[in-house]
Amino acid sequence: MNPYILSALLMALGLGTTLTFASSHWMLAWIGLEINTLAIVPLMAQYHHPRAVEAATKYFLTQAAAAAALLFASTTNAWISGQWGISELSHPIPLTIAMLALALKIGLAPVHSWLPEVLQGLDLTTGLILSTWQKLAPFALLMQLQTPLTSTSLLAMGILSTLVGGWGGLNQTHLRKVLAYSSIAHLGWMTLVLQFMPSLTLLTLLTYFVMTSSVFLVFKANHSTTVNQLTLSWTKAPALTAAAPLVLLSLGGLPPLTGFMPKWLIMFEMTKNNLMLLTTIAALSALLSLYFYLRLSYAMALTIPPNGLATSASWRFSSHQLAMPLAVFSTATLGLLPILPGVAALLSP
Repeated sequence: MNPYILSALLMALGLGTTLTFASSHWMLAWIGLEINTLAIVPLMAQYHHPRAVEAATKYFLTQAAAAAALLFASTTNAWISGQWGISELSHPIPLTIAMLALALKIGLAPVHSWLPEVLQGLDLTTGLILSTWQKLAPFALLMQLQTPLTSTSLLAMGILSTLVGGWGGLNQTHLRKVLAYSSIAHLGWMTLVLQFMPSLTLLTLLTYFVMTSSVFLVFKANHSTTVNQLTLSWTKAPALTAAAPLVLLSLGGLPPLTGFMPKWLIMFEMTKNNLMLLTTIAALSALLSLYFYLRLSYAMALTIPPNGLATSASWRFSSHQLAMPLAVFSTATLGLLPILPGVAALLSP
């Protein structure tokens, strides 16, 4: 892609997200979401591959439906109450429609089925943008919508997302689909604690961004898109292959790695609010997610061709990826757990 066009699209992504962050009016927030959508669609279809075009089309139709539902909800609320402010959405019907529209935009269960299919058709760089940056603006709106009226809906979507993310990734062989179900599961954890401690939701979101960025960059450095291709990692980057299982296990929430911190704090907060059953189900669903991260770790670090799965070895070129972002994100993914007492002190009222 032409660097000027690429720069313009990336600036449009930043503009759309910033506009949504800064707006208190539903129309401005909706415009920011639309700028975001229209900016990333050309990035999705830039390689002119049938899978990429299909993914861009599915993403555009899904986001258009979510944007139409969001505009309908805000218009209905303005008709009922005469208010266009984001915090003024108080009637149950438009509030429920707006929540489902935002859940559709970020890929929360039960409106999640588009995310694995779209992410499967993208290259790893665009998939990283979709899994991280594109969730910021809708999640900011969702955090402003949480009220006592939405308590049951948020808990239901959160626990369903953790279960769907855990079960859905078990039998996947494509890495991008595994990461899509991982995204659904992590979004479920964030939604569970949203109404009790929004600051903890924000911490979980930022921690997820760091861990997901490191995993995407590891796969990009190895030119790997399937589990079978991970077995070729030792010959090209042995040091990276040794560290990658720790990155994957951190994403699964295994102590003493960084990914354990948000899950521990979320379970602690839910226990304080007497949600023992939901906490237990969420913890068990985390074990499901941990299983497919262990599968990836085994394929990457404990198998060497020809002892791996039966497949023909692909030709491997040297990676030209910058090492600094990967080093920074991997270090943060592995070593931020010691700051847990400080984070807990900051989050406590």
